[in-house]
Amino acid sequence: MPQLIIIVVLLVGAWLLYRRFVADAQRLAARSRREEKERQTGAIGTLVKDPVTGEYHLKKDEDE
Repeated sequence: MPQLIIIVVLLVGAWLLYRRFVADAQRLAARSRREEKERQTGAIGTLVKDPVTGEYHLKKDEDE
């Protein structure tokens, strides 16, 4: 029984690490696409509208 618990814990840990890896890869791919688009258009950054104030600001990695 203890071996089964250890195997389950390891599988859950591996699954969580895999999910985190996929999420990081998607975030990096999105940032790379955005930066490539900015290079192609000559833009300095991407503007995002704040829904509360209605003001625009430069998009940061934390905004995603």
